[in-house]
Amino acid sequence: MSAAAPTLSDWHNRLAGQFIVFDGPDGSGKSTQFHRFSDFATNRGLTVCEVREPGGTLIGEEIRHVLLDHRHVDLDVRAEMLLYMASRAQLVAERIGPALGRGEMVLADRFVSSTLAYQGAAGGMDLDDIRAVARVACGAVSPHLIVIFDVTPETAASRLNPLLDRMEAKGAAYHRRVREGYLAQAREQPGQYLIIDANGDANTVWNALIEAMARRYAVK
Repeated sequence: MSAAAPTLSDWHNRLAGQFIVFDGPDGSGKSTQFHRFSDFATNRGLTVCEVREPGGTLIGEEIRHVLLDHRHVDLDVRAEMLLYMASRAQLVAERIGPALGRGEMVLADRFVSSTLAYQGAAGGMDLDDIRAVARVACGAVSPHLIVIFDVTPETAASRLNPLLDRMEAKGAAYHRRVREGYLAQAREQPGQYLIIDANGDANTVWNALIEAMARRYAVK
């Protein structure tokens, strides 16, 4: 007898063992939705491994400090990319890989998709070069789903803290290229990406996220 098809009411049961990335431009509100979704999953009995980038480990947090410090305005884009990848390699080895091995849901605030958008589309680095370094840094570990919180540059700018970090302070043209970089990734790999309109208030975005996730995980 065949198993019953999954329904919209039990889709969250299929999140165990999934590696899900929340990503998007600065000011997209993804971190708010990240914490809300983590609580949602935990409250339904899932074990959730939360990680953020750059950082998430002792070594990664040291690298994060370098990357976001305003004193390092002359940081070359290649060095910038490699620092992000170094933090990511440690995160995969120390936390993401082991958590997936235990069957936990891994929820990441940014991953390789960020590097492709920021150092690639906006920073001018060749995307194939970034992907090659990512294969070294991450090995066979790759997200099952990348959720992009898409927002207009105007809305994003209105949400940012006036005390911008080094990456947030790169200017409007740079951040427009970042947004297009994310959208281009989703166009190229629609099966791995999910776009959420993040221009509304937090509850509107949350409802859109849950509806989209339910549709995604209710389909075999």
